[in-house]
Amino acid sequence: MDSLTQLTLGAAVGEAVAGRQAGNKAPLWGAALGTLPDLDVLANPFLTEAQSLVFHRSLTHSLLFALVMALLLGGALRRLHGPDASRRRWMLLVGAVLLTHIGLDCLTSYGTQIFWPFSRYPVILATIFIIDPLYTVPLAGGLLVSLFWAPDARTRRVANTVGLVLSSAYLLVTVANKIHVNGVVADALEKQNRSVEQVLTKPTPFNNLLWTAIAETDDGFYVGDYSLLDATRAVDFRFVPKNHDLLGPAAQSLEVQRLQWFSRGYYAVRPTEEGGVRVVDLRFGRSDLGLTNQGSYIFSFRLITDRSGDVTAIRREPPDVRLTSDLLHRFVDRIRGRTPQTTALPSPVENR
Repeated sequence: MDSLTQLTLGAAVGEAVAGRQAGNKAPLWGAALGTLPDLDVLANPFLTEAQSLVFHRSLTHSLLFALVMALLLGGALRRLHGPDASRRRWMLLVGAVLLTHIGLDCLTSYGTQIFWPFSRYPVILATIFIIDPLYTVPLAGGLLVSLFWAPDARTRRVANTVGLVLSSAYLLVTVANKIHVNGVVADALEKQNRSVEQVLTKPTPFNNLLWTAIAETDDGFYVGDYSLLDATRAVDFRFVPKNHDLLGPAAQSLEVQRLQWFSRGYYAVRPTEEGGVRVVDLRFGRSDLGLTNQGSYIFSFRLITDRSGDVTAIRREPPDVRLTSDLLHRFVDRIRGRTPQTTALPSPVENR
């Protein structure tokens, strides 16, 4: 999730665990610890583009990291703040904040390696977009109201608890929505006689009503969208060819293999104007939100090769994001279950 949400969640959890004992120190340390796992991005200058993708949400997002930090930082905070709260209470605060951060990240589509270093398997539940106001606003509202009251005030605990309960209930709603969407997509694929290897469903930006489905076949992907407000359960798919053969010998490159691992197989290859190739990760969508023929993929990586054709690096290409009023209107209409005739839908076969 985004840094603001993780900071807010950490503060709310810190307040819930130790607010009565440690006062305002609890939400302050909770906020700081809520952003701690994402500081793994500080290693990016020392890593290649592909290495940074693999390293993010690994060590600092593991259950082992949460356990070790709870033991170390719990004792350190007890010594720093004296008798305000017990060592056990501080350990519980650290552990709870880090575990809720990790758990929330598992609900997105990036991939969180919670079992590192024993397994690099990334948990991807993909029930919520990385920025969702309906989750963050109630959480922040309950926390902010609680801070107007004294640490031992019952109203303070109630306000913060209400924010946590409402935001947690929303997470359960997103899980229920995904289960429903999975059923709709499975039915649509069956009715269209689509034989697929794996399917990923995920919410579109800033909401949990409009979902994207990516279904993999031998030679490509069927990509479609479905809104919970659609009048029918029909899903229109466009075909995205894999073109994995364009990689040629580059497929054996360690950098490319890292990209393949990161994408969990949901990637396609496109030729560049210069005669090279780029790898696009379909999970993160396009700059036009999939509503026009003009979008570029958010996660697109150009392969850099030497004179012998060996891949020396990959370079992420910045997406051409233009959030015009027309595009936003189309997006809102699509969320509402409408497909206006003014909307230029992607062609049935996409090869860009």
